[in-house]
Order: sequence, then structure tokens, then C-alpha cells
Amino acid sequence: MENALNTEHLLTGIRILDLTRVLAGPTCTRLFSEMGADVIKVESAPDGDMVRNISKMRNERSLYLIQQNLNKRSFCVDFRKPEGLALIRELVPHCDVVVENFRPGVIDKMGLGYEALKALREDIILCSISALGQSGPLSHKLGYDPIAQAYSGITSMIGEPDELPVLPSVGLGDVSTGTHAAFAIAAALLHRHRTGRGQALDIALLDCYYHYHEAGVHQVSASDGTIEPTRAGRHFSYVCPVGIFPVKDRSLVLVAFLHHWSDLCAAMNRPDLAEDPLYALDAERVLRRDEVNGIITDWLDTFEDVSAAITKLEAHGIPCAPVLTVKETVTHPHFLARGTVRTVTDPIAGSFQIPGMPIKTSEYPADNPYVAPRLGEHNEAVMRDLLGKSDSEITSLVNSGVVIAGDN
Repeated sequence: MENALNTEHLLTGIRILDLTRVLAGPTCTRLFSEMGADVIKVESAPDGDMVRNISKMRNERSLYLIQQNLNKRSFCVDFRKPEGLALIRELVPHCDVVVENFRPGVIDKMGLGYEALKALREDIILCSISALGQSGPLSHKLGYDPIAQAYSGITSMIGEPDELPVLPSVGLGDVSTGTHAAFAIAAALLHRHRTGRGQALDIALLDCYYHYHEAGVHQVSASDGTIEPTRAGRHFSYVCPVGIFPVKDRSLVLVAFLHHWSDLCAAMNRPDLAEDPLYALDAERVLRRDEVNGIITDWLDTFEDVSAAITKLEAHGIPCAPVLTVKETVTHPHFLARGTVRTVTDPIAGSFQIPGMPIKTSEYPADNPYVAPRLGEHNEAVMRDLLGKSDSEITSLVNSGVVIAGDN
């Protein structure tokens, strides 16, 4: 297995103690592992990360787990046994960062809260990822991505105005929160380098989701509540035209607000609309959004297919795109050329495609041939190389069920 210990990259030399599971936390630590950090994924025995039981499409191996845990080392420990928690505490002084995404309060009950960690390593960085935060009246609630999204007001913005809101079928909040957490950890590492001090980081899906409101919050505030942002269906509600439009064979996204409006008018051979005071400004077009969208829809209906429409629009410098399916993306030449879609080869599950590493650097490849660990694959290496355990001590811990290994 090629891993961070023998592959030079941006974060070589950094070690992460990863107590996370499912998606938000593993996304954070995956960014570190793919950039060369040594990430020790501590999994709770006997089953490990709960995602090991989903997306088992080939040879009982979880493709979900593979995607989120490339280049990590798995150390499977029974948290219920004092000896198991003792092993985790022994690892802390050997690590730069601890990342966890338990329910708020659990890490303290385990004896691994920030103050306890500082006693083991004074400059330790602890990053706690949760749905609703470590503090505040809602912090005690169980939470997942859709829960944080609902509280944040984002869900209320998705869907048709006269129907129930809808949930996106992607890990939008989890993945972006994991990315925010990774940035926070990188900043804390720089801060420690400058000051010698560690840090406790509180990263919540709710806060990250709320940060997505580019206009809604200040519109409510500045209008004293008279503006109530809500879902607008296929089109933006505060600039126009921006939205999804039908063409004969499929749909496209068109962005023709601000200075692009005059370009669209030229493309439609309607220069009069660009000069008409009823349509010249975004604010006026928003008031007549249905009319404006109708004009555009009628014009797009004159094209035989999306390709022809896009050719015309792009000739006039108008941002637009076809609405691709996931199936179409995995063979798209641009995705393949950039490594946006990536093929991984797992020793158990074989070769398949996943999203590629989104961070591209000038000196290192974005998609090294990393693999994800089997459950407890690195138990012995971690105990021997980092904790200095003897063969007899390792055997005793294995026989007593304190550490456990599996086949997948």
C-alpha cells in the first residue's frame, strides 16, 4: 500500500488522529491524507466506521468508505474497554491534530476533551465537527446534514414556490463543512508555528450552511423583514435572468444578468430590450421575471437542441451550460482531462470511478494511486512503530479484543 509515510507531498510530516466517521469528518481528514499527512483513522470495534456497511457493491467492500478514506491508516479499537481508550490517549502525543465528529459532549465523556488532550500534548489542535455546534441551545440535538440544512434556512430556498421544499441528493453540507474544517486546521497549524500554542476548533454544518446565504440574510435585515427570501424554483429571485431553461432535447442553465443582459438581447436579435427602461436593469427585470423568462424560452424553442443553443449563446459571450447527468460526467472529456473524475483501483473492490481530488498543485499529482485501509489493517504498525509495543503486548491486546482487524 502506498501511503503518506513514503510519498512526499504538501503536508508530509503532519500526523492527524482521526476519530471521525461517515462524511463531514472523513472529508476533512481525506484532504490531509491525500496531501501527504499521516492520518490514523481510529475506528470503533467491532464494526468500525458505520459506512463500511453501505455501498457494498463489490466483494462486500464499501465503495463509500474507499472514496472518503484514501491513504489513511486504520486502527480499530474497542472504545468500551479502558485499554482501548488508553491506546488512543497514548497516540495523542505523537499527533499534531485530533479531529472528531461525535455528538457534542461525547468526546469529554471519553476523557478526550481539549483540556485532557492538552495534558497529553500542550500544543495539540482539536477540531470538533458537529451538525449544530458545540455551544448554543440546539447543540445537544442529534444532527445530520439535512437537519443543519433545514435549520439554516437553506432548505426553504430549494424547490418550487408553491410546493414543499426539496433536499439535494448530495453531501453538500457535510463535504463543505469538512473543507471548512480542513482550512481551520491548516490555519491553526500556521498559528501554532508562529506562537507555539494549540487550539480548539468548533466547526458546525449549521454555520457553514448559513454562510451560503449570499443575499438573503442582509435582504431580510436591511428591509426590516419586508423582504422574505424563499424558493423560486428554476430561476433566481433577486437577479434576472438566471435559471434553468428548456430546449427541445434537454435543459440548460443560462446566466445573463448585469452586463450579460445586453449580450443576450443581441443574441436574440432583440436590441430593443437592452434599451427599454422596463428591462434594462436587473431590478426591473426581476419585477417582470416571468415575462422575461417567457421571451427567452420562446427564443430557445427555435433551436433544434441544446448544443446549437449553447453555440449561439457562447458566440455572444453569455455564460451557459447543459444540465449534465451524473452518468454523463464520468465520460466527459473535460472531467477526464482534469482528473475531476478519477479512477481508483482497490485491492478488494477493483477499479471504479470517484470524484477526483479538487486541490491541484504545481509540484505534486492530484490523484496518487492511494487505497483505503481494511478495518484495523494498521493495528500492529501503529502499536509497534508509534507506541513502542512489544510483540507480546500486541498479541495480548489482539487476543483480549481491545484491537480488532477485519477483511474489508
